[in-house]
Amino acid sequence: MPADTNQPQTIQTPTPILPLPNSRLGLSYMLVACVLFSVMNAGAYAIGLFDTGLPPSMISFIRILANFLILTIPALIGGRLLGLFGDARPSLWLRGLFGSTALMLSFAAIVRIGPGESAFLTASSGVFVMLLGPLVLGQKNSLLVWLAIIGSFSGVSLLFDFENSHNLFGQAMALLAGLLSALAYLMVARAGRSNTPQTVIFYFCLVGLALHGIYFARYGYRLPGSAESWGLLLLVGVSGSGAQHYMTRAYQAAPAALVSSIGYLAPVLSLAWSVLLFEQIPGQTALIGTTLILVFGVMLPFLR
Repeated sequence: MPADTNQPQTIQTPTPILPLPNSRLGLSYMLVACVLFSVMNAGAYAIGLFDTGLPPSMISFIRILANFLILTIPALIGGRLLGLFGDARPSLWLRGLFGSTALMLSFAAIVRIGPGESAFLTASSGVFVMLLGPLVLGQKNSLLVWLAIIGSFSGVSLLFDFENSHNLFGQAMALLAGLLSALAYLMVARAGRSNTPQTVIFYFCLVGLALHGIYFARYGYRLPGSAESWGLLLLVGVSGSGAQHYMTRAYQAAPAALVSSIGYLAPVLSLAWSVLLFEQIPGQTALIGTTLILVFGVMLPFLR
């Protein structure tokens, strides 16, 4: 799952106004988010098959633009647009920078290597959060946490195809997307509870649109060439925005450890779509790697 598509394993998204805890409802929200994230990943890969000349940057642009419009239009109508800017602290802008860059890389990786493998590599964001937590937030990891981190990265190493430079480049982009997603989550933690989830998402969209504008000015852009591509782009934008909404609701309603563990269903579903729709059947080594990432990733939130 793209960059802004997973949440940190031990850090709750800042939520100043929270409903009463309801774990069952929160987990239901996360299940919906996982399904939508997997649909978004499969749609992004399908676009590359329908329109081979369409750059991944256009896919990520439409994804962010849809999220931006869904967020800002109701705020504009309700006179709450200025409230989306929050306190404008630097960590909000950094969250936007890391998160939107991760999203661009994750879509580029999906187009190259498929939705399943890329989703598992991007899901390493939770492991990177645990790895960088002591450095960025001053948290301490237990011995079991460090062993789980090593186990998860062992799985990551098994996914890398060092004999195929095309796959290797895509895999490297997916892993870098996971690292940048982790940095984005850590910036959310540093932003404190003075900013709503809508504000955090707003900065992600704002910086993301600016980055795409710079990219298009430098390298140009290309619009989709078929109705199928436009339809899939709409599917990617709506499903990604919906997934982010339900994921935020999930972290508001249920403990972060439970929600982040359920979140690993997204790469599993992405892998299922990859096999069923695109006949991308992973080899034995890749299956072992994804299993290690899944097992240790699910365990990590409960080991601290």
